[in-house]
Amino acid sequence: MPRPQRPGRPAGTGLRRAARTRPRRLARTATVLAAAFALLPLVDSAGAAPAAPRTAAAADVTVRVNTQASLGRLTDVARGVNAAVWDAHMNDPEVAGLMKAADVGAMRYPGGSYADIYHWETHTAPGGYVAPGTGFDAFMGTVRAAGAQPILIANYGSGTPEEAAGWVRYANITKDYGAKYWEIGNEIYGNGHYGNGWEHDEHEDKSPREYARQVRAYAKAMKAVDPTIKIGAVLTTPGHWPDGVVGEGDPGDWNHTVLSEVTDVIDFVSVHWYAGGADTTAEDAMARLAGLPGELREVRAQIDRYAGADSPRIGIALTEINTNTGGARLTARPNGLFAADAFLTALENGVFTVDWWNTHNGAGQITTVDGETDYGDMGMLSNGTCTGDVCEPPPNTPFHPYYGMKMTAELGTAGDTMVATASSGQDVSAHAVHRRDGRLSVLLVNKDPDAARTVDLEYAGFTPSGAVPEVSRYARGDSDVTDVTGGEASASRVTVPPYAMLAVTLTPKAGTGPGASAAGTPGTPRLEAATDTTARLTWPGAEGAARYLVQERDGAHTRLVGEATGTSVTLRNLPPGSTHTVNVLAADASGRLSAPSVPLTFTTGTPSDAACAVTYRRDTGWGNGFVATVTVRNLSDTPITGWTVDWEWPTDRQSVASGWSATFHQTGRHVRVTAPEGAGPLAPDGGSAVSFGFVGANDGPNPDPRVFRLNGTVCSSG
Repeated sequence: MPRPQRPGRPAGTGLRRAARTRPRRLARTATVLAAAFALLPLVDSAGAAPAAPRTAAAADVTVRVNTQASLGRLTDVARGVNAAVWDAHMNDPEVAGLMKAADVGAMRYPGGSYADIYHWETHTAPGGYVAPGTGFDAFMGTVRAAGAQPILIANYGSGTPEEAAGWVRYANITKDYGAKYWEIGNEIYGNGHYGNGWEHDEHEDKSPREYARQVRAYAKAMKAVDPTIKIGAVLTTPGHWPDGVVGEGDPGDWNHTVLSEVTDVIDFVSVHWYAGGADTTAEDAMARLAGLPGELREVRAQIDRYAGADSPRIGIALTEINTNTGGARLTARPNGLFAADAFLTALENGVFTVDWWNTHNGAGQITTVDGETDYGDMGMLSNGTCTGDVCEPPPNTPFHPYYGMKMTAELGTAGDTMVATASSGQDVSAHAVHRRDGRLSVLLVNKDPDAARTVDLEYAGFTPSGAVPEVSRYARGDSDVTDVTGGEASASRVTVPPYAMLAVTLTPKAGTGPGASAAGTPGTPRLEAATDTTARLTWPGAEGAARYLVQERDGAHTRLVGEATGTSVTLRNLPPGSTHTVNVLAADASGRLSAPSVPLTFTTGTPSDAACAVTYRRDTGWGNGFVATVTVRNLSDTPITGWTVDWEWPTDRQSVASGWSATFHQTGRHVRVTAPEGAGPLAPDGGSAVSFGFVGANDGPNPDPRVFRLNGTVCSSG
């Protein structure tokens, strides 16, 4: 939680993020009946629905939208904000109206690190400042007026399971507030266990194992009062400190230790994401956002590892996000672009709520960005504070990040389906939502401060009507999200001004799209069983379905990989250790397709009867580096002389820095390790093993390699 600034109080009062010294760092073929292809909608040779003729001038960027590739559905808490008890403007009447206008569905309370010193019943935070009028009932008045839901943080640092259970009783039994989401503490990994501490924690044992034990105790006490609530545990974001750090006496780092002991009692995990510190430029922040999908995939992979088949039940909440914690470039236009891009990027990658830090925060470092004063305030709304003789506008004046969030509401609401997009331009981001009424909304974000971008729009699975699209814009000169319908925008081409956002909503051509199909949408598929080369999928059936198509997504393209008349299919000839994302669509008797199911991502394993076995173990880590040991056994019946071991890193920001007991060579993601000169043969039948080690580097998440090959043969791994 960043530092609050309040009129009339000295800077530095209370808990704050800015004051802490915190380490930072930044194929396959399936057998498919040929007749299945007849079920696909008419497309051109590129797989896109025919578009309107283009003008002669070439476009700068091409954006492809594929409505047959679902990225998941928007939830009723998709857009959220944080609210802090030190914020005297938290419950101003204007706040609820502004949040409602932006379709904010979640408000998190009582405010970051304050949660671990805050006692709800007495409305006190020993060692910190609590503003008048910010008690729980007042907060809930704002939440209800905004049409939102609370996300509540139970006090772990100085509280008890009994205190938390009392809060649940008051909220949901006494007052009938229906508070659903409850986190156990905030950023508890920052309690000093790893040598750097900002989070208040009075437990004598500050290890991740003790936190896991306490999460179980909190969950038991709180769900005894209301079994319908959802309990969330705190994780660190992969690739961010202290990810990979193993404390003295711990069996693993924070995430692996906690998840190994709590997946049966939690309902979601809570992670935070900031783009950097005081030296982070707007361009840096928007570029670093490209790493967020991989980090979220690693969170899901960690949950999968420990929860197994129960993993889909456990959600991911991104309960704090902003550009940086350094106090500059925060209220300016580029942070508004970042906000829109960040909200949708996170939601498209498996997060059910994204909560901006903060509703109000306070003036910090004053700079000039894009010709405007930047107040260094991490809030979405002004709180009227000053830095020196420079004062913010009146309280509750929206800053650019508010309008970034509000632009995302132009795409759709709870239950609408996010679909895949791909942009050919590095400085133009694209996001799309296929609405339940059949309309398609596309958001384009032009991150170039100097030049407009002309964008050609291409579609797969969607045919626009000839109607003029609805267009909303937030650009220089706009004081709010502005309706600009009736301009030069068409279904096939739009122009986005520099440093601006444009939302285009299209109606489907009559008789096309999922609305024309008699088949309903299939349920979410699940992985029933998998080997190294096969995967058996099942899904809840859809009314009116004559058959089902399984399509794999690659960016904004899809390809048919399986079809069935029932509600299961086995995909074959998959590469070992490969990851796949699929949707299921239903076809009615006339071959018309439904909307796609929620996606499923799965990874195949390695062969259990391989002629070799490899064990990969990370011995230690420090956030952006690690030490690993690899052990290889020859399980064949003949000795192997002159061995090589190969693997591919899962990300392009992992590397071998130095190693021992072998020779290492890396090209791109590929690593080849060669036996040292004079090495003896690998004995057959597992009679002996060879081990080598290395120091690795990682900039971002550090997932383990999935497949190892000994002299070209895929090995079993574990």
